[in-house]
Amino acid sequence: MAKRFELIVFDWDGTLMDSTRAIVSSIQAAARDLDIEPPSDERASHIIGLGLIDALRHALPDLPSERYPAVAERYRHHYLLRDHELLLFDGAVELIDELTAAGHYLAVATGKTRKGLDRAFEVSGLGPRFHASRCADECHSKPHPQMLEELMNEFGVEPGETLMIGDTTHDLLMARNAGVAALGVAYGAHPRETLEMEVPLFCAANVSELAAWLRQQA
Repeated sequence: MAKRFELIVFDWDGTLMDSTRAIVSSIQAAARDLDIEPPSDERASHIIGLGLIDALRHALPDLPSERYPAVAERYRHHYLLRDHELLLFDGAVELIDELTAAGHYLAVATGKTRKGLDRAFEVSGLGPRFHASRCADECHSKPHPQMLEELMNEFGVEPGETLMIGDTTHDLLMARNAGVAALGVAYGAHPRETLEMEVPLFCAANVSELAAWLRQQA
């Protein structure tokens, strides 16, 4: 079957790496450190995928703006204590290798900083498998389309030849804003019913389902 998508772009947290719980816990711990009422699990998980300061504005909307940098510092502290424990989802490495063998360009578009993604690439060993990546401290935060637009320009690929895969509505809305097709994964931060409201091509329950769809459709 001929390739439908030349470029396949993955979100990182909650899509390839099982980090949702660590992110939620780190946001809540950061708030408690500074005597701030922590956000609920639902509110904290909803902001995953955004750049950190944008995420904190959504998670703690009543906080004075000058306090967000302090919360961000405490968040990084707690997350770094746990990030060595984080693992890729089962089947993620095999999926990336299969897509590479099929001749796709592979990229990551993430709410992480460049430093954070480079660390995740190193810890996971997946870094060399991706042809390019964009981070929230290099581009506008999701759902702005800049990350996807820059990646498409880098490879000379049209929107109709590009697929975005992510676990949040921020990913799916970024894809829509860039005129790109999208897949949702329902094993990360946002529940299936929330993802399906954005009408992705498919919503996978696990990496195995995602791989099967890509094998047949991508």
